[in-house]
Amino acid sequence: MKILLVEDDERIADSLAEGLINEKYTVEIAKDGQFALDLLAMFSYDLIILDWMLPKVDGITVCQKLRRNGSSIPILMLTAKDDNLAQVMGLDSGADDYIIKPFEFKLLLARIRALLRRGNTSLPPILTWEKLSLDPSKAEVKYNGHLLHLTPKEYALLELFLRSGDRLLNRSMILDHLWTYEDSPGEETVKVHLRSLRLKLKAVGAPSNLIETIYGIGYRLNPNI
Repeated sequence: MKILLVEDDERIADSLAEGLINEKYTVEIAKDGQFALDLLAMFSYDLIILDWMLPKVDGITVCQKLRRNGSSIPILMLTAKDDNLAQVMGLDSGADDYIIKPFEFKLLLARIRALLRRGNTSLPPILTWEKLSLDPSKAEVKYNGHLLHLTPKEYALLELFLRSGDRLLNRSMILDHLWTYEDSPGEETVKVHLRSLRLKLKAVGAPSNLIETIYGIGYRLNPNI
């Protein structure tokens, strides 16, 4: 899952991003509201963590602009304001939830999971494909009961396939979803991570073509297995 973290305090942003990456999320950081809006116009995200007080465009205005434009992306607002009026303003601007600084990281993770479930009510809590299962709440992947030890990128790649079902994903779509704007590598990187993921799946008994290559088009979970 890809999160846009909008926070101008570099220390807080880096600390939150590191923790979220360790939890297998892909994280893009924007340090002002205008850059956040620019990124949202170009790329897709599963959730926004949005600070209230931001340079250029504040968090309330970012919320309002997104909702006026029809965006339904879940927004979790961060703020040091702890009065009821501030909470009402944040929620009325279009935020889905509100968390007051300072906060425990475990609480942030729980709020994120709740918002992602709310925004994807058609998705089961555990994603499955034949003998393959991925539990987002534990960041745990198993094939036929065997636990897989995946890197964050391998985990994110497999989660993307499971959430997409048998829909074809080309390399550009995968890069957009799994890498950040500043860190986006070449398309060959997708092949490297995919090769590693396939080897780990094969090592626990999965068919070598569980993730199918449709040459010249893209990749998908094999619907014929």
